[in-house]
Amino acid sequence: MFNRPHLAVFVALLALFGALLIVGCNPDNPQSILDAKGPVAQRQLDLYWIIFWMALFVFVVVGGGLLYTVIRFRRRPGQGIPAQVHGNTKLEIGWTVVPAIMLAVIAVPTVISQFYISNAPSGDQLQINVTAHQWWWEVQYPDSGVVTANELHVPVGMTVSVELTSADVLHSFWVPKLAGKMDIFPGKTTSMWFRADEVGEYFGQCAEFCGESHAWMRFRVITDTPEDFEAWTASQLAQAAKPATPEATAGAGLFLSKACIQCHSTTPGVPTAGFPYPAPNLTHFGGRTTMAAGIMEMNAANLREWLSDPNEVKPGNIMAKEARAYTDPASALSSDDIDNLVAYLQGLR
Repeated sequence: MFNRPHLAVFVALLALFGALLIVGCNPDNPQSILDAKGPVAQRQLDLYWIIFWMALFVFVVVGGGLLYTVIRFRRRPGQGIPAQVHGNTKLEIGWTVVPAIMLAVIAVPTVISQFYISNAPSGDQLQINVTAHQWWWEVQYPDSGVVTANELHVPVGMTVSVELTSADVLHSFWVPKLAGKMDIFPGKTTSMWFRADEVGEYFGQCAEFCGESHAWMRFRVITDTPEDFEAWTASQLAQAAKPATPEATAGAGLFLSKACIQCHSTTPGVPTAGFPYPAPNLTHFGGRTTMAAGIMEMNAANLREWLSDPNEVKPGNIMAKEARAYTDPASALSSDDIDNLVAYLQGLR
């Protein structure tokens, strides 16, 4: 069937496919759906495996039958045109009825799972309101008054109810190890729930194309023990630490005199209603583990890179583009200015 060169190519492609399959299905990947860490993700994973094995069965039967037919009934030298036939009633009934039965079987756990995912269990719940922006996430805790960005802290073992809306275009909220995707629409509120069964850090991502830096619109869900969550909440409601060094003091003055204060707030609990554009609340910015919506670790080098040229880090972001129209040459940052701002922002804990 294959000559040697073709066989070598086939084996190489098969090996490549196998390697990609192994890498893509690795549950240790931080955004793998195959490593559920909560009941919603587990319910979706269970449904996935049911559909996967049934689909694999269909693939093997159909693909095997096709391969057998191609080999067994292939045209051989000297053979004429085979007898022409039209249809086979038994086969046509079989391959209509069997798929219908399989779809009916799949429909039962699908509907049950849909009802489970759509209705949060009764009992204590933590309410979180998330507003999606291009390209970052505003996070509000209405019960406590905490306002933060790009990092959601939740207590382990508690049901978390999330209300989602968009300030601009379509987005989608997705934490693969905790819950499936939920689309977000401007002018409309959608809701979902999840629960984390283990203390840890879970990667999230916008899963709906929303513009130039869609791929850089990330976030993290950090699950704490109940005691650590209470301590985190209290820390978020406190005023940020005062500048502790001459550089940080100078940075605080720059923050007020330059364009920063027009959009950002350093007051606890203040939503992002900045002028001319909303921007993340930076009250405890220095205490976050990431910056630029989860794409960079929080450290001085990354913060300096962001302040030097935010458009290079995240193309098309508002801080780099639209906000420039509201500044003048006097607002430009020198190298010393950036160093002072880095000292100030890292001290906001």
